[in-house]
This record gives sequence, C-alpha cells and structure tokens, in this order.
Amino acid sequence: MSTLLIRNASLLITMDDNHRALRDGGLFVRDNVIEQIGPSAELPAQADQTIDARGKVILPGLVNTHHHLYQTLTRAVPAAQNATLFGWLKALYPIWAKMDAEAVYISTLVGCAELMLSGCTTASDHLYIFPNGARLDDEIRAAQEIGIRFHASRGSMSLGESKGGLPPDRVVENEDDILRDSRRLIETYHDPQPLAMLRIVLAPCSPFSVTPDLMRQAATLARSYQNVHLHTHLAETKDEENFCLEKFGARPVAYAEQLGWAGADVWYAHGVHINKHEIKRMARVRSGVAHCPSSNMRLASGIAPVRAYLDSGVRVGLGVDGSASNDGSHLLAEARQALLLQRVGGPKGGNPAGLTAQEALWLATRGGAEVLGRDDIGQLTPGKAADFIAVNAHTLDFAGCQHDLLAALIFCAPQKIDLSVINGKVVVQDGRLTTLDLGPAIERHNAISRRMIE
Repeated sequence: MSTLLIRNASLLITMDDNHRALRDGGLFVRDNVIEQIGPSAELPAQADQTIDARGKVILPGLVNTHHHLYQTLTRAVPAAQNATLFGWLKALYPIWAKMDAEAVYISTLVGCAELMLSGCTTASDHLYIFPNGARLDDEIRAAQEIGIRFHASRGSMSLGESKGGLPPDRVVENEDDILRDSRRLIETYHDPQPLAMLRIVLAPCSPFSVTPDLMRQAATLARSYQNVHLHTHLAETKDEENFCLEKFGARPVAYAEQLGWAGADVWYAHGVHINKHEIKRMARVRSGVAHCPSSNMRLASGIAPVRAYLDSGVRVGLGVDGSASNDGSHLLAEARQALLLQRVGGPKGGNPAGLTAQEALWLATRGGAEVLGRDDIGQLTPGKAADFIAVNAHTLDFAGCQHDLLAALIFCAPQKIDLSVINGKVVVQDGRLTTLDLGPAIERHNAISRRMIE
C-alpha cells in the first residue's frame, strides 16, 4: 500500500453531511481510500508522496451523470446549430453513422480529458449508436487508460423510422442482439463492489427510439444483477411529450413507470417537462434526474424544475450532456450554469436565491453520487474513495473573493483544475494530465472528425 498526504490547503471543502469546510486543511490517503482528514497540523507528518496545497481549494471530485462522449467529434455542426432536439438529431444521425471503433475510442479519450481537466473524477456515458463494428468496449478501454472512474451505459436504439421511431433504420439494432450484448458487457466488466472503477448501466435511448418491450426487458435484465442501474432520456422536450401521448397514451414519466422504470436504480436524463404530481411520484419512488442546463438551453428545450425537485426530495445530479449539444465538457461550468438558470427561469419569473452556490456544488458532487447509486464518492470523509481535486485560488479570476472561496468556485469564471486524484492516483498535476499525451490525441481526433463531417 502507498500513502499520499495533502497539506496546507487554503480551504478544504468536505461536502459531508455537516458541510464542513476547513482552513489550512488536508487529508491523508492510504492506497485508494481516505484515511484521515482535518487541519494540516493534525495529519501524519510523512507519506510516500506529499503535496503542498498552499493557495488551493481542495474539494471532492465532481460527478458527471450524463454524457455522450462520441459527440466531441461533431461539435458546432452548421446544420445542427439552430435546431431543436428532433431536428438536431435528424441532422446528426447520418454523420454519427460513419463512426467506427477508432472514433469511439479517441472521442472517449478526448472527452474524458476535457472532463477531468474541469474537475470530473467520475463520469457516466451514454453510448447508444454502434455503427461499423463499434462496441462499448472501445470506450471502456479509453476510460481505463486515462484513469477516470466510469459508468459505461450500454445504450440502444431499436425503433427506426419505418416503425414510427425517429432514427434512420440503418442506425438501429435488433433487440435480441442488444440484450445479448448487454448481458455480455455486465458479465465481462461490471464491478458491483464499493470503490468500483467501472460499472455497466443499461440505457435504452429514449421513448422515440426504442420499443416498450425493450424497456421492460432491459429493466428485468439489469435487476437480475447487483448494482446494475437503468438510464434513459425522458421528458426532455415538448416534442417528446407529444410523441408519448400520441403513441403510448401517457406522459413520459407515466409511460416509464408503466414499464417498470421507476425506483432508486433509475435515473432520467433532462426531466425538463415534469409537473408537480410527477415530481412527487419521483420523490416517493426515488427515481433520479441528470440535470443538463447547457444542453437544455442550447436546444431551447426548457428549464428543468430543479428547485422543485430538491424541495421534494428528488435525487438530482449534473450532466454536461453530449458535446454536440453543449458543445463542451466542463463540469464546473455546468454547476455555474445550473445556478444561473434556476435564478433566471420559472413560470413566475426570477428568484435570486433559486439555487445557492452550496447547492450547485452539492449537485456536482453528492447529488451526482446519489444519482449513480454511489455512497463511496462525492465527499471527503474517512472511508470514502480518494477522489478529489484542487483549484488554484490565487488567480486573476478569483481576485477579490478570498473571503468565500466555495462561492467563488461557482460564481466566478469556471476554472481548469490544478490537481486531480482519482482512486488515490494523481491524474492531473500542475494543470496537466499525467495519463495522456493530449496533443497527439487531439490531432488524431480532429482527423477522424473531419472525415465524418466532410
């Protein structure tokens, strides 16, 4: 076992149940677990590796609950720049159909690098299109190489245009093949144990791209294993709501619940068009939501009722969503966007306390951990995973806010991080990734992107 000591942080934010924040704090890690936390003077004097965090804010690693990493290949595509969700998808499906295994692999590396440099230490990704031999294994390999804690969602689309769905028939799969591959992935990769670095999620894409039968069977399959959770897009747009009403005779949440998609092992991406009765039901059964404010704004989808979710006890985390609808993967920026959007929006006008800085940071850490069904990440307390980040507080962007560095993380311009430790290993040091040579990866990524889009 190896030990790691972090000392002298200007502020150490624990995000524990008591919201402790320590001046001149630090933590002591043994192997991949936090063993001790407190004032620097009370920590062990020596370790195998010691890092002086003077002038820095230490906080738990951020948790991303919804992404499509492959979409880093198709940012700012002209035909999709000014479209709502359905038009945006129609413009991009033909481009995504050109992907292959290498495209999935390199886009995962680039997307994870962007996430990690923004403070993310745990990410859930939703890959639901598998053309030209691409497999979920390709992104799992990339995530393992770069060193991020990863929830790989085996997404799927089976309802093509010829059967009344939205995606072209050439990008959908046979449902028996989907279920067979889902079982293979769970049995090959899924780790249900605490501190797991890799878990598999089953994630039929959306009500307009899969059948009710696939939704039911995916839920049954997931629940036959330990800690295999369920994820799907739901209630993202009015178009989706109308589709569900016309095709299934129910609003999206009721439709999902009819298929067994409710409970603590389920979380929905977006949850924008949800009424107060549905919020109460979601809170009662413990279904979660991945809030994706930038994507919802980019596609003019609406403003999710995050304040009402939190007040009702619904589990909520943050998601950057795909890099073709965001068009970035900066999780700290997403926390800031969540705060601003809840303050400006709502049917009754703005609320300057619609979301506080503490709440926004909670969504990005503890909230995301709860949504993914993890009680071992998202906070800095003894016994939890050694996942944490450091932000340099002595920068131009933080000038004038040393009195409240927690609020500065959210209110001020989003920062790249200075340090990241995942599973007890330093993966970002002095603002640079230690696990990937970024320049060649970007060059390779851009070459593939050009081939797909041109």
